[in-house]
Amino acid sequence: MTTPPTAFTAARTTARLDALIDDVREAVGRGLPQDLTAHLVAERLAPHLGADDLLTPEQRESDPERYRQHLLHAEHDGSFSLVALVWLPGQGTEVHDHVAWCTTGVHRGEEHERRYRLVPAEGPGSTARLVATADAVARQGEVCGFAPPGDIHRVRNAGSATAISLHVYGADISRLGTSVRRVYALPADA
Repeated sequence: MTTPPTAFTAARTTARLDALIDDVREAVGRGLPQDLTAHLVAERLAPHLGADDLLTPEQRESDPERYRQHLLHAEHDGSFSLVALVWLPGQGTEVHDHVAWCTTGVHRGEEHERRYRLVPAEGPGSTARLVATADAVARQGEVCGFAPPGDIHRVRNAGSATAISLHVYGADISRLGTSVRRVYALPADA
């Protein structure tokens, strides 16, 4: 395995996952601005999506209560983390944003995403609210990358089969515990 010994890597890994980690490390190591890094990482992630030898059976396990996060790797210097999210039908996130840039790719199934814009309160007695700006369905092999600000969204599995997506975050998820900066409990377009 080529991962530095001080990095967190899942106990059991695959040769393809190791190659993906190396590809992401090279892209992140360029030191580009967040939005460019996210898009460059997306280019590195795409060829691995859908490959049967990417994840171990344990890394594809779901949770009947909520979507499940499997931390696959956290780089030793905190520059990125790689996570597999497993979604049963109907499971999803709350409306949230992120602490750093993020790249996502669908490995199996579909992810449905609704993106939002925060509209500030307009005066005394009024409340800030979220306005839906876009709906997207990402299918197996599709990738996207984004960076804060402007990364408010909700993700869910609206399909009838299990979905698995890989998420690369520009932060050390092993230390932070999550990539979520804030959950929005504001009125939002459905």
